[in-house]
Amino acid sequence: MQKPIKASAIANANIALVKYWGKRDKKLILPNNSSVSVTLKDLHAHTTVDFSKNYDRDIFILNRREFRVGTEEYEYTELFLSLIRKIAKSKLRAKVVSNNNFPTAAGLASSAAGFAALAAATNEALGLDLNKKKLSMLARRGSGSATRSIYSGFVKWRKGKKEDGTDSYAKQIADAKYWPDFRIIVCITTKEEKKIKSRAGMAQTVATCPVYNGWLRASKDDLKSIERAIAKKDFTLLGKTAERNCLKMHAIMMTTTPPIFYFNKPTIDVMQSVLEWRKEGIECYFSIDASPQVKIICLEENIKKVKEKCKHLKGIKKIIITKPGEGVRIIKKHLF
Repeated sequence: MQKPIKASAIANANIALVKYWGKRDKKLILPNNSSVSVTLKDLHAHTTVDFSKNYDRDIFILNRREFRVGTEEYEYTELFLSLIRKIAKSKLRAKVVSNNNFPTAAGLASSAAGFAALAAATNEALGLDLNKKKLSMLARRGSGSATRSIYSGFVKWRKGKKEDGTDSYAKQIADAKYWPDFRIIVCITTKEEKKIKSRAGMAQTVATCPVYNGWLRASKDDLKSIERAIAKKDFTLLGKTAERNCLKMHAIMMTTTPPIFYFNKPTIDVMQSVLEWRKEGIECYFSIDASPQVKIICLEENIKKVKEKCKHLKGIKKIIITKPGEGVRIIKKHLF
C-alpha cells in the first residue's frame, strides 16, 4: 500500500429508468431486483478525502456543514470509512469534505453521487487499485444507487443471487456518447429535504405492501424492455417502460402501511402535463424517483418545446436540461 495521500473525485448523479426498491440484505445493500439507469451530465458531487494520523476521529463536512457523531449522515459515512480501513488494513482516520452542485437529500440521487465519489477518492488515497467492477461493489456499500454512478451513460445494476454480494454490481450498457440526442429535463419542485429517506421507505414497503411481489415480477419484464429499447435506440419503448415502471414503484409506496406519498402538487401538475403534451404530438415521458422531483425524458428535437411549456407550469423552482454523462473520475482539485 502506498503512503496515504489526499485525493479528490467527482461522480455524477443518475436516474433509474427501471428502478430498484427494496433490499434482500440491508447491511450489504443487496437489492431485490435489478435496475437500469442513465448517468446525468450536469449533476455531480465533488469529494475530497484525507487519511492522516493527525485525526483522532473521522470528520465529515457536506455542503459546508459539519455533521457530528450520532447524525445519520455521519454514521453512514463512518461506516463506509470503517469498511475502507478494513480493506486497506489501515487504522488511519479521515477527513471527508463533499459538495453537491444540486439539492441534497431531495430525491436527485445526491447519495449515489456522493458515495461513488467517496469510493473513488478513498480507493485513490489508499492505493487500493480497485477496478471499476470492484469499485462499483464498494460504492454500493454506501448507497445502492451509487453502484451505477461509477459508470457513464446507460448502466445496469445486477441484483445478484449470492449471499455475500459478490455478484451484485453495476455494468455499463452503453457510454455517454451512445445516444447523442437523448435528453433529460429535471424539474425541481422543491429544494427541501424529503421527510422519508429511501432506506426507511424501502424497508416499510417490503414489510407492509401487499402487492410488493407483483412489483418484483413486473420489474423483470420492464428490465427486458428497457435493455431492448437501449440496444435498438427505441425511444418510444424506453419512455413508455420508464414511465410505467415509475408509476408502479410509487403505487407500492402508496399501498404500504402507513402510505408513503412523495408527490407534491407541482409533481402531479408536471405528470398530467406530460400526458397532455404527448396527445399534442410532443413525445416526452416522465420518471420520478423517491421524491417530488420530476425528470422528463425526450429527444433533442423536442427539448425547446418541452422547456417552454415547463416554464408556464406553477411550482417548478428550477429547470435543468441535461444528457447522459461521465462516470466517476479522479481530479486534482481538492476542497481543503
